[in-house]
Amino acid sequence: MSTKLHIGNIPSTVLEDDLQATFAKFGPVDKVEIARDSGTGLSKGFAVVAMARDADAATAIGRLNFTQYAGRTIGVSRSR
Repeated sequence: MSTKLHIGNIPSTVLEDDLQATFAKFGPVDKVEIARDSGTGLSKGFAVVAMARDADAATAIGRLNFTQYAGRTIGVSRSR
């Protein structure tokens, strides 16, 4: 079962492939989904990344939470 992470404060220029590459440094990524406005298709500023292993997800949180990503300070936490 995947561990889902909430990634907040991402800029609208970030794509799923960008997040895939960033989180894959910590372990296998099952899925990346950027939340988008249904009318405009624009990013809502957050995403969900599903990581295959819980330990890898914990490492990603520890390494990426409150760090600079594409010019913004992102928040990385377990999804509720």
